Amino acid sequence: MRVLNLGCGSKTSSRCINIDWSPYLRVKKNKLLRVLVAPFLNEERRHRLIMLSDNVMAWNLRKGIPFPDESVDAVYHSHILEHIDRKDVASFQKEIYRVLKSGGTQRICVPNLEALARDYLSSLERCRVDETALDHHDNCIAEMIEQCVRREPFGTQHQPPVRRYLENLILGDARKRGETHQWMYDECNLKFILRQAGFHGIAIRRFNESNIPDWQSFGLEVDEEGNEYKPGSLYVDCMK
Repeated sequence: MRVLNLGCGSKTSSRCINIDWSPYLRVKKNKLLRVLVAPFLNEERRHRLIMLSDNVMAWNLRKGIPFPDESVDAVYHSHILEHIDRKDVASFQKEIYRVLKSGGTQRICVPNLEALARDYLSSLERCRVDETALDHHDNCIAEMIEQCVRREPFGTQHQPPVRRYLENLILGDARKRGETHQWMYDECNLKFILRQAGFHGIAIRRFNESNIPDWQSFGLEVDEEGNEYKPGSLYVDCMK
């Protein structure tokens, strides 16, 4: 069974073809870059680079998916779709549809806008009757919009000033690095996108259930203790 794990980051599976295009992966795959970049990495980042799995294909998905038509049984991606420009989402879905075999499954995991909105409204109601709840209210707002509006890349905020300046100069801000959310999804707009791409059998799932046979053994949606890896996510299966 051939399963693609697109934009895998550090969450890989030996049962998948893992594909990513992170700066860390590109450095690891290029000997010259490793030599040039290593002096600028702090201990935490060097450890992150070393711990990257060798079982990852370095590929820029903006160029499409590097597999023939109808050649894979399933495609999985987690917290990737929201980082894609809205104008490019349709073409991304068409690429997934193209490489899937007839009857194949696309498995999607994205931040759940509905859940975030409900948490925000609950926090708002608490604040109206209990001013002490205000201390945590901004956290609910941040969960919804911080990833959409921030400019500073997550990894540079606590760097020494010179290193921080050089890194931002070379790699760009959070949006240029692809860290920001370009859109948010709930079950309604996600289903619409999938139908437009030609998928059917669209179903909302739990993190531990899927059309993909023996899904739990892939270990992509659980942490080391077997708990949900991305709580509060929206999980969707659909079929070609």
